[in-house]
Amino acid sequence: MVLNRIAFYINKIKSAADWHLLAFLLLFLNVKLAVKIPAIILIYIFRFNFKFGFKFKNSRLPLFYLLIMVIPFISILFNRQAVNLNYIVVILIGMAFWLLCILAIHQVKFSVERNDTAIIHQTLLVFFAVNALVSFINIALIVKATGNINPYTYQGEYQKYFISTGDYIRGLTFDTSTTNAVLSAFGVVYFLGRKNAVMLFVCMATLLLTGSNFINLVLLLIFILLFAFKTDKLQKSFIVICLVFLGIFMAKVSPQNDKYASETVARLFHKEVVTPLPVTGINIAAANNTPLTLDERRRKMALAYTDSVYAVLHPPKSVIVMPATEIYKAEGGRIAIKGPPIHTATYQSSTQTPPEQRQLVEFISTHKQALAITGKEEALPTLPGKAAGFLQTINFFHGNPARILAGAGMGNFSSKLAFRATGLGFAGGYPHKFIYIDHDFMVNHLNLYLNFFSRRSGFHSLTNSPFSVYDQLLGEYGLIGLLVFAIYYLGFFARHYKKLTYGLPVLLLMLSAFFVEYWFEQLSVLILFELLLLLNIKENSTPKPLTNEL
Repeated sequence: MVLNRIAFYINKIKSAADWHLLAFLLLFLNVKLAVKIPAIILIYIFRFNFKFGFKFKNSRLPLFYLLIMVIPFISILFNRQAVNLNYIVVILIGMAFWLLCILAIHQVKFSVERNDTAIIHQTLLVFFAVNALVSFINIALIVKATGNINPYTYQGEYQKYFISTGDYIRGLTFDTSTTNAVLSAFGVVYFLGRKNAVMLFVCMATLLLTGSNFINLVLLLIFILLFAFKTDKLQKSFIVICLVFLGIFMAKVSPQNDKYASETVARLFHKEVVTPLPVTGINIAAANNTPLTLDERRRKMALAYTDSVYAVLHPPKSVIVMPATEIYKAEGGRIAIKGPPIHTATYQSSTQTPPEQRQLVEFISTHKQALAITGKEEALPTLPGKAAGFLQTINFFHGNPARILAGAGMGNFSSKLAFRATGLGFAGGYPHKFIYIDHDFMVNHLNLYLNFFSRRSGFHSLTNSPFSVYDQLLGEYGLIGLLVFAIYYLGFFARHYKKLTYGLPVLLLMLSAFFVEYWFEQLSVLILFELLLLLNIKENSTPKPLTNEL
């Protein structure tokens, strides 16, 4: 009897979710390729199936994945590009990434086809719950490390956290916080459509913890559209509560994010903002004039002058140094507690070049002649790096009109692969003897990236990286790549628009997220996106009537 009861509960748990799919998602979304590849191997061992079903009419999977792998060879022939061993390695690695995309979406589609929709919904609920739990553990560890209940306003440890706290909320993928933000935003839209208030607010809280201004803005616009056109009274009340959460977070929890977002918008519209000084790794006040540049010598003279004037106007007084927590009487007789010394060095951002940037600085020094803007002392571009990157792509094709059809070639202009092949550790390791940097990539997107990311951490933001799926497809695959993407990827899902409920805002969210990262090469967000849309299409499809076929 006892054994039968245990077996009953085990079977009940096993049937509650697709545990193979859940394990695959948890492993495949991990940032490390060393985890992704075993995840693919294991899922195919447990569910051996290679019936992809590619065809031009009613294809089972997006035909985009096959067609995009043909374009690099068209580009080589059309542009008469010389191919060496290092570039062959680049092509093989690029093809491997596209193949992983195919293998992953096939397993996702297989899960949707073989399971009842309720089981997939339960699987997704567990997935988002685990991601939220890991994210909350992330913030709890930061609170413990800083000893501050709100690390978003904590300026100690050279402002390691402060406005950058969200960067450490990486969730179960252990990838960038942007990845966690997009996944959590998917959860917000999904559970709003499902009217699951608890998980909706859990995912909203996770999203806010990442501090992603871009995803917050995109979700805000989606909320407005949903509130106006596609929600009932209960869902509208959920939206209002989420907006209140967002307002409280920006105003009270992380006001610096609000300021940063305003400055970014000001820069985008060419309004004057204060530009931080570049990292020099030199203490200006203590250094000799000889190794300093003209600008640095001027700054040293100005610093010495202002210090002298201040010393004359403010002679030293005998004061009693009090502990930070000592109680004292403030002006007017009020009892107060002395706050932390936020004007001391440990409460200010470090001006030293961090270890991870030294390799970039050395690369800039070696290739200074080829880098038109990096390492120079003139002011930064008025546009954010993201916008400047798109202008670089337009200018590239303006000067090379023959390449607009099939692009500059895989790994030659704008991709995670191009950055990885530099051997600078941008996107994982790469064999040193096969390092490859195309000239067009060097003088455009690599040049732009180095110009921002070799400076102090204030410039290391989403808005200043040239990463973008649209830029990748246009720059490396040309107009053919963009058309194949629009017709055979977006069109694969959009043709079912009448069946999409929460799928439509998820699609809009993904279209916006394509601006901020090379998601196909990231092998993370797109898998969940495809799962949500395939599930939504299935649950709203009318079952075909049974026929008596002989």
